[in-house]
Amino acid sequence: MGTKPFMNHSMRRFAALAAGLATVPALASCSAEVSRGFLPGNRETTSNTPLIMDLWVNSWIAALIVGIITWGLMLWVIIAYRRRKDTVGFPPQISYNLPLEVFYLSIPLIVIGVLFVFTDREQRAIDERFPNPDVVIDVFGKQWSWDFNYVKEDVHEDAGQQAHLTGNWGTPDRLPTLYLPEGKKVELHLQTRDVQHSFWVVEFLQKRDMYPGHEQFNPYISITPNRTGEYMGKCAELCGEYHSEMLFKVRVVSQQEYDSHIADLKARGNTGPLGVDYVRRPESAPAPAGLAPAGVEPQALDIPQQRTAQ
Repeated sequence: MGTKPFMNHSMRRFAALAAGLATVPALASCSAEVSRGFLPGNRETTSNTPLIMDLWVNSWIAALIVGIITWGLMLWVIIAYRRRKDTVGFPPQISYNLPLEVFYLSIPLIVIGVLFVFTDREQRAIDERFPNPDVVIDVFGKQWSWDFNYVKEDVHEDAGQQAHLTGNWGTPDRLPTLYLPEGKKVELHLQTRDVQHSFWVVEFLQKRDMYPGHEQFNPYISITPNRTGEYMGKCAELCGEYHSEMLFKVRVVSQQEYDSHIADLKARGNTGPLGVDYVRRPESAPAPAGLAPAGVEPQALDIPQQRTAQ
C-alpha cells in the first residue's frame, strides 16, 4: 500500500514526459529548416525536389513516432515492473506469449512494407524519363572537370576548367557552368571519360554515379528547373588526386538568356558534339596513365576543328 502514491507520482511524471516528447515535432514544424528536413535549397527548385523532400521528411516522422512509442514502452516497463525493496524471489516467468510474438513480428513488417512502397513509388517517378524533353544535354565528367554538350542545339561547352582551389575567394568565377532554361523539361545524359565520377547538384537533391562503359545503370536525370538562380555542383565520388577541385555551377535562367548563351557558343565556334573519348585537361593537371597529356586532344578522334576551348 505504501508504494501506490509513489507509483502514481512516477506514472504522472512519465505521462508528462511522453506528452512533452510528442509535442516536439509539432513545435519544430514551425521552422522552415525542419519543415524540409534540414535539406538544402527550396522545395520548388526542380520538379523532383518536392518528391524527395516529402519522402525524406515523412520517413523521419515515421521514425520519430516509432522511436517515441518504443522508448515510451521501455520506460514504462522499467518504472512499472522495477524490483521493489520488499520483493522476495523472482517474478512469475513466462516462456512465451503467442499474441505478443505475432504483434512483435507483424508491426515491423508492416512498417518496412509501407516505407518500401512509398520509396519505390517516389523513385520510379524521379527516374522516369521524359518522352520528348525540351533540352537534352550530355554531361561528361573527367579528371578533373566537366564538359557540357547541348545535343538539340548542336553546340557544346568545352569547359575543362579545374577549380584550382587556393583558399582564396574567386574560384566560383572560373568554374564550368551548365545552363538550364527555367520551366523546360531537361534530360541530362551522364557519362565519364575516364574513371568513375558522380554528378551532384546539391540543391537539386539528386546525385547519380557515372560508370565508364556501363549504360545499363540508367545514367539519366530528368528534371524541370523551376527556380532561376545559380546552384553549386560537384563530383561526389573520389576520383583521384584533384577530386576536391572537380566543381561546377548550374545556372537556371530564362528562355531568352538560355537562347543567348547558346547563340554565344555558336558564335565562338563551339559547334558539333564532344565524343566520350575527347580529353582536354588544365595544363597543371597531370594525365592519368593511358590518357592523353594535359591539353592534348587524341589525334584519332574526329573532332570539329572550329571548336574553341573555354
